[in-house]
Amino acid sequence: MSNRTIIFVALVLASWGVMTLTHEAGHLVAGWLSGAKLVDYDLTPWRLPYSIHHPDPYPRVTIWGGPILGVLIPLLAAATFRKRSTRFIADFCLVANGTYLAVSAFSNDPHLDTQRLLRAGESPLVIALYCLVTIGIGYFRFRNDCISLFSTPVVSKPVAD
Repeated sequence: MSNRTIIFVALVLASWGVMTLTHEAGHLVAGWLSGAKLVDYDLTPWRLPYSIHHPDPYPRVTIWGGPILGVLIPLLAAATFRKRSTRFIADFCLVANGTYLAVSAFSNDPHLDTQRLLRAGESPLVIALYCLVTIGIGYFRFRNDCISLFSTPVVSKPVAD
């Protein structure tokens, strides 16, 4: 396995952890700010993280907090640290959050964000717009990150005599 492949796999795993943590933290923060009572939560990244708020006076705020902060926090980190790895992670989060809402639109699972947003009265067009923007921008940025990662020449250090 090449060094680039190992770096790619490590970045994808890190991206998954950051995406699940920032997305779910977004629900927690938005719920707290909007006066929702947190009943239960799990932030474990190798399971599907969740948070349950009840009562939740503004469920759309609580639910949107996940996909919005799940994108904004990594993008802010990438803009702050200006490293290839943080940009890769942020772009992964763009694609992943948009894809999650898009795919869960076709699910009948009442616990997934899109179904919860629809039940809370959110317009399908607003959800679709979020998906188009995040997947559209994220795809091209993430694709460029991958191309850059796999096409950048490997700099080898000279061997000392």
